[in-house]
Amino acid sequence: MCTFAKMKSLVDILETTNSLDGDQLAALLTTRDTDVVDYLHRRARTVAQMHYGTGIYVRGLIELTNICRNDCLYCGIRRSNTHVERYSLTTDQVMACCEHGYRLGFRTFVLQGGEWGDERAGWIADIVAEMRHRWPDCAITLSLGEHSREVYALWRDSGADRYLLRHETHNAAHYAQLHPAEMSRGHRLQCLRWLQELGYQVGTGIMVGSPWQTVDHLVEDLQFIASFRPAMVGLGPFIAQHDTPLGHHPNGTIDMTTRLYSIMRLMLPGALIPSTTALATLAPEGRLQGILAGANVVMPNLSPGEIRAQYALYDGKAHSGSEAAEGLRQLEAQLATIGYHIDWSRGDCRF
Repeated sequence: MCTFAKMKSLVDILETTNSLDGDQLAALLTTRDTDVVDYLHRRARTVAQMHYGTGIYVRGLIELTNICRNDCLYCGIRRSNTHVERYSLTTDQVMACCEHGYRLGFRTFVLQGGEWGDERAGWIADIVAEMRHRWPDCAITLSLGEHSREVYALWRDSGADRYLLRHETHNAAHYAQLHPAEMSRGHRLQCLRWLQELGYQVGTGIMVGSPWQTVDHLVEDLQFIASFRPAMVGLGPFIAQHDTPLGHHPNGTIDMTTRLYSIMRLMLPGALIPSTTALATLAPEGRLQGILAGANVVMPNLSPGEIRAQYALYDGKAHSGSEAAEGLRQLEAQLATIGYHIDWSRGDCRF
């Protein structure tokens, strides 16, 4: 059997069984045969369309604050970065963003921000409760980092539906290379378990191409995600931020990121997989490439225009044009060029 046929059979097995062993996953991640990669993407795209059609869900992203208590070595809003102008939106600003987004047609809002201490938990709960009251037909997603189980329960009881918490890397040694000593992989994983127990639709994921990442790390991540079975999977390329200790490392690639999209789609056919802003930062067509590899969600930015540049997780972060809420016509036109359209519904996962 020729090499292409062998590799194609791995894709077929993955589609049929939603599983491969570690060596087989590594083979798909490292093959240089572009025909194999194209076939992988085609099968993932077909599976995504079987579950979701050609509609792409849109989420209105509101970047709540760039204040963070953590000091992650890769992140532009890390505590030690003194070159960032810090901000925190007011309750009125958040509600104005939601009101604007609702008029545009958004039915899912994502509140994302740096990690505060639990002392701000009540304020977040009040915001969530007010959003739930004003827009009861909308899904509310939080992406606010690690907190206690009690805080997660408070937010869930206030009306939050989903929570995004990327584990970044499942390998403990690699996690330690990317984070300060006071943070631990074990606690991150515990948070994910709490979120599932509390009934959130949980999302996790990784940085692709982060410093010191190996193929073995990626295989470990894929196997963890497959076993955890999150509702959402966030896979974005690492992009360096010049004011961080890891600012000199090379960026991740679109090729590896989209391979992972496709593998993840075949592993978890009903999952929600965003095509991330980071892909669009690497290349103008990056987000479309993600959709053609099996992604089915995009998150245009609803944040006030004057603060978007301050939420500088990485260099060159795209926050205008089709990456912004005001660019929805441009986004619709871009999607049409590859045979897709915006789906304005809440867009729950289909497990």
